[in-house]
Amino acid sequence: MNRITKTLLLTITPLIMTAQTNTILPYKNPQLPVEQRVDDLLQRMTLDEKVGQMNQLVGIDHFLHSKEGMTEEELATNTANAFYPGLTANDLEQMTRRGLVSSFLHVLTLEEANRLQQLAMQSRLGIPLLIGIDAIHGNAKCQGNTVYPTSIGLACSFDTAMAERIARQTAREMRAMNMHWTFNPNVEVAHDARWGRCGETFGEDPCLVARMGAATMRGYQRRLNTTDDVLACVKHMVGGSQSVNGTNGAPCDVSERTLREVFFPPFRETLSQADYSSVMMSHNELNGTPCHTNRWLMQQVLRREWDFHGFVVSDWMDIEHCVDQHHTAATHKEAFRQAIEAGIDMHMHGPEWQQAVVELVSEGRIPESRIDESVRRILTAKFRLGLFEHLFASAEERDRVIGCAEHQQTALEAARQGIVLLKNNGLLPLNAHAKPFKNILVTGINANDQNIMGDWSEPQPEQQVWTVLRGLHEKASRANVRFVDQGWDPRHMQREKIEEAVAAAREADLNIVCCGEYMMRFRWNDRTCGEDTDRDNIDLVGLQQELIDRVAATGKPLLVIVISGRPLALTHIVDKASAVLYAWEPGQMGGWAIADIIYGDVNPSAKLAMTLPRSVGQAAVYYNHKASAYFHPVVCGPSEPLFPFGFGLSYTTYAYSRLSAEVADNNQIVVKVTVKNLGTVAGTEIVQLYVHDQVSSVARPVKELKDFCRVALAAGEEREVVFRLPVSALAFYDAQMRYTVEPGLYDILVGGSSRDCDLLKTTIEIK
Repeated sequence: MNRITKTLLLTITPLIMTAQTNTILPYKNPQLPVEQRVDDLLQRMTLDEKVGQMNQLVGIDHFLHSKEGMTEEELATNTANAFYPGLTANDLEQMTRRGLVSSFLHVLTLEEANRLQQLAMQSRLGIPLLIGIDAIHGNAKCQGNTVYPTSIGLACSFDTAMAERIARQTAREMRAMNMHWTFNPNVEVAHDARWGRCGETFGEDPCLVARMGAATMRGYQRRLNTTDDVLACVKHMVGGSQSVNGTNGAPCDVSERTLREVFFPPFRETLSQADYSSVMMSHNELNGTPCHTNRWLMQQVLRREWDFHGFVVSDWMDIEHCVDQHHTAATHKEAFRQAIEAGIDMHMHGPEWQQAVVELVSEGRIPESRIDESVRRILTAKFRLGLFEHLFASAEERDRVIGCAEHQQTALEAARQGIVLLKNNGLLPLNAHAKPFKNILVTGINANDQNIMGDWSEPQPEQQVWTVLRGLHEKASRANVRFVDQGWDPRHMQREKIEEAVAAAREADLNIVCCGEYMMRFRWNDRTCGEDTDRDNIDLVGLQQELIDRVAATGKPLLVIVISGRPLALTHIVDKASAVLYAWEPGQMGGWAIADIIYGDVNPSAKLAMTLPRSVGQAAVYYNHKASAYFHPVVCGPSEPLFPFGFGLSYTTYAYSRLSAEVADNNQIVVKVTVKNLGTVAGTEIVQLYVHDQVSSVARPVKELKDFCRVALAAGEEREVVFRLPVSALAFYDAQMRYTVEPGLYDILVGGSSRDCDLLKTTIEIK
């Protein structure tokens, strides 16, 4: 029997008629409504099988790899790798054959995904597995898949259509790998640069985060009824991005007003794009209650207020942390009870769950009807994804889809749109100089490393990754490009390599230093940025600042390229460099995109999705603060950040004029502004619309982003941009916590960044 025939037979196994009745069981009949199929399957299940549907494990290959390289002591703090002491791979296989596993995560190959599904088909009811993976910016943990820019760089494009396109392509690549559930989008509002997970988010502004999150949801799921859709997981609910000390999982203490006006809107908007999806709870305590046992979050807000119909999954062993971190439960079993009663539907991850939850039901501490609620939600996802009919994927389809030319082109376009030009003293673009640079030095930890792909990536085939050095070699074919390797590890740079770079810099016409942080997960303990990699400062790690200072001291033109997943303090770099590019984590095509911008083949258009602080003292700075936040300026330095939200330079300049705003009869605020390209090259300007309530019943931000658009303009071209904003966009929670639009005067501000000097202003009255 050849492989294709075998795969076809396995695929149709769930439809085979029973020998006893010669009829198709209702839950195996794709012609019946999903609700009817769920009802039929649920009533056939034992309690063990039901609890098994709430149980997720790490993949068996991951289990074996971790078991070889970890100790049991390391399990307590490692949130990337796991094994289960006392269990073997054969034990996990037997659990799957018995129908006691619903989902696997950290499955990285098509072959393992298919093999696990084969095991699940040996169970009594043949319920397929839901294979979940952290496909945060493409399915980047799997070999050969397209690696797009991370979310923070994507957000700097302010391009919602691009976000949707990337999610759609990611969904196709995932399904070609037989993977069905992505733990994304992350719609937390990032308020602290010390937090290592800023790069997973869409930045600091609720409006931008909500728009990008909603677009990503549409790309993943559409109607969640085709074989190239995947289930999205909106995360992490809520508050982890504004912890008390900037570290992942630390407590968050904020008012309900702040939750409802800043942190909830992106979740609500993203979830509104689908009638069914999943949500992951946050690691942290929220105002004293662990999010994983927070009934108010899961029952009141998520299900009653927002009418959420999907299922809720825990994050990595976070229910167990109610015992060893939050100390709100004495045992794991008690923590499981609290979490289920609060609203958790699936446990990530571990075998202890199965026996403990069955015991809780048998003891009468959890009603079986509550278990049925969770199982119904999980089975609904599996039926809607078509898993009962499409159990396997083929190697032929995988090789056709993953990393295809169309997807790589999207990755390149996205990288070009997300790289922010912060400073340019006439150095860029290089092709604008009458005399070309003949001798170019390239150095720095991020000059020639796959780290350019960013967090949530695993090493990819070298030919698929464009480092900065590779991009420059292609673009600067007529120049002598010299590379001085500083290694990949900023914490262990060698002074002799700095000396070598400085000597080369004296002989060069142009010096390029690629600095930043290290994010690659396969060297988990060596990273300086990413999940669980938080900082007590935001300076460059190691000898990077010394390298830049000494290269700058040669007096030659200096271009600094920053590759990082979080905002870094660049005050001294900006003072010394001729030009600065903030590339964030631009993905596998990042080096190509950077070279395109450096040489002028692409005009940079990106704007900062997070404010860049001057120092760690401004780590929690964001543009939409209350006026009183800076009533008393700091001493011994400026209060203003280095670069504000929405800022970004271009190779041309734009002029704004003729701003007008009026309240139309249909409860819309119509805002018009004229934008003109004053330069000699075409470009794309990101036009931003902010509002400010002049007098309100409670303190309001100095300004809030309410809309934006990308406007492509030829050299000298002028265009009128029209925004239509519903009056309801001005609503907020008043002194009595009523969501309302108060009458009064509102400033309408439009321009190229959140800085007052970059904005035109007019006023409207709401009566």
